[in-house]
Amino acid sequence: MQHILNYLSIPLVGSVLAATTAKLAVWLSTYTDEKPVNFCVSLEDQSVEIEPGVRASKFAADGKLIDYYFKDVRTTHDALVRGLKVSNNGPCIGTRRPDSKVYEWISYQEIYDQAKWTGSAFIEKGLIANDATCVGIYSPNCLEWVLSEEACSMYSMAVVPLYDTLGTEACEYIINQTEMKLVICDTGPKAFMLVQAALNMTSLTTLVVIQATTLTDDIINAGKDAGIEVVSFQHMMEIGRNCTHSPVLPKPETICTICYTSGTTGNPKGVIVSHQAMIANISAAIFHVDTLFNLSSDDVHLSYLPLAHMYERLNQLLILQHGARIGFNSGDIRLLLEDLAILKPTFFPTVPRLLNRIFDKIQQNLAGNIISTFLFNLAINRKLVLLKRGIVTKNTIWDYLVFRRIQNLLGGNVRVCTVGSAPLSEDVLNFTRSSFGCYVFEGYGQTEVTAGAAMTLPHEWQAGIVGPPLVCAHIKLADIPEMDYFATANKGEICIRSSCGMSGYYKDCEKTREAIDEDGWIHTGDVGQWLPNGVLKIIDRKKHIFKLAQGEYIAPEKIESIYARSRFISQIFVDGDSFQTFPVAVIVPDKEVVCEWANNEMKLFCPFQDLCSSQLLKKAIFEDITKLGVEAKLKGFEQVKDIHLTSELFTVENGLLTPTLKSKRPILRRHFDAEIHNMYQKYQK
Repeated sequence: MQHILNYLSIPLVGSVLAATTAKLAVWLSTYTDEKPVNFCVSLEDQSVEIEPGVRASKFAADGKLIDYYFKDVRTTHDALVRGLKVSNNGPCIGTRRPDSKVYEWISYQEIYDQAKWTGSAFIEKGLIANDATCVGIYSPNCLEWVLSEEACSMYSMAVVPLYDTLGTEACEYIINQTEMKLVICDTGPKAFMLVQAALNMTSLTTLVVIQATTLTDDIINAGKDAGIEVVSFQHMMEIGRNCTHSPVLPKPETICTICYTSGTTGNPKGVIVSHQAMIANISAAIFHVDTLFNLSSDDVHLSYLPLAHMYERLNQLLILQHGARIGFNSGDIRLLLEDLAILKPTFFPTVPRLLNRIFDKIQQNLAGNIISTFLFNLAINRKLVLLKRGIVTKNTIWDYLVFRRIQNLLGGNVRVCTVGSAPLSEDVLNFTRSSFGCYVFEGYGQTEVTAGAAMTLPHEWQAGIVGPPLVCAHIKLADIPEMDYFATANKGEICIRSSCGMSGYYKDCEKTREAIDEDGWIHTGDVGQWLPNGVLKIIDRKKHIFKLAQGEYIAPEKIESIYARSRFISQIFVDGDSFQTFPVAVIVPDKEVVCEWANNEMKLFCPFQDLCSSQLLKKAIFEDITKLGVEAKLKGFEQVKDIHLTSELFTVENGLLTPTLKSKRPILRRHFDAEIHNMYQKYQK
């Protein structure tokens, strides 16, 4: 990440723009060699009401939900088989060593064969070929991740990803609940961690280590003492190669994966996702884009987002059934730029966190340069004008003068970009659409509906929306009286009924009943609004609300999202109490911004930890977030009345964030209990 930001620190506009006159700027603002094109689809009436309060994609015939796109793909195994056929056994998975400048490719047939050997080895180790058998994958993205997943698919077993950042306690819970016998780890030390916890995991019999060089005799012997066999992945492949079992192919209703969501409270919940749900969800995405892009075996995807999350799992499933190529990043995020430059992907899924960092770095570099800032903003505005006319291009004068560096950053060939996992602000989305010069889709969903339920249309230019329902989902809004949201006013809790919905939470009927009502609607906890053209906008969050002493309800995540726009803030936690009349906040300031501010504005030269105790800094941040709250039209009782500054980041390691980087609100509340108490104490009568 830092290498990307350092690369962007080179001036984007250079001396050419610095010397550009106002007259030239006016001329450039009207210049384009592109002609308007007809929209593939109208941006009006993007969804239809199929029954009172229920909306569906206007492309869904009579509201019928899609189950598949390709007739020969009904399971994830079928996707690999189709990829093998349509690619004519072309390259499938690519990897590169950090010291190499080329990707080394494995063909579709090799992936198929090696997955078969891997699955056969599972059976040799006593696993049964049905979806009651769960196989854990405790590793970052790699070739062996794909081989293990495809092996499970080929032999009807269920994949259970274990987040790479999970601690021992969560792993123990998941392994015990699924009665898991076999776990695949990337390194020996990670396997050793599980060996040490063996007394608490009675089902575990086999640990498979991907990086054989990290597997020592001490780890193997410790495993023996604990009754667990520890072997290398290569050894497992040899076992399966020498004793191959016939595949036991899954049916659409077979469980494909149990994906544990990292709960902000209590134990994680295992979302049961069938092969049908996986195929229905990605088929809807293909339907959404394929008539425009004609994805083929020529397309390339760089896999750097975690395969432990459904977003990346679906991305890879999309690529495989088109016979396209998947290249894994080299394992070092600092080399991501090199990976992009060498692989030159055409398909680039990403997340707001990366886009926000890039945008913020550019803004910092432009600060103080009036001409560069003017032309950069002008370039974005002119590209947005083209987008509103149906033109998506990277060949305007603005691309050559301003945006080419950013496009080359991604390898220069990206034609499709998808953004998921969290909302993206309007300014960052406009920047992305303008600078990338490709189609940018923003989606909405959750693990309980496999991944996506809504997605913006190809030529969408409006920001702040997540588009109409996909053809695999119906969406309705349910009343939330306590928050003053009502479906009759087109506002309410987002509820989804889909062909890609979860079967339930694994071994948790109570939680399943809480999430899925008797009519089959999954209640998301998100608050949405239907706009006049039939697109969905996320406006609030039902979960984590609390009531103030005067009876008013507060949605802290909504307030956090507004205050987080402050340049001073790196992380923020807003909390409230039903015995108090106002909320308060704990803030981790942005170290780089704060130190620069202190040096330039206040002539303070002291360590960051000392700055966090400065009343001058506290006053500046409080005034800034209050202003943002007013601009966002927060009600008076929603504005925090006091803040506490801390230099301690919220991280997964210190237990304040989940592995998916969400705030563990109860843990944060306990962690900062004294500080929160003191803030309230100051205002006691």
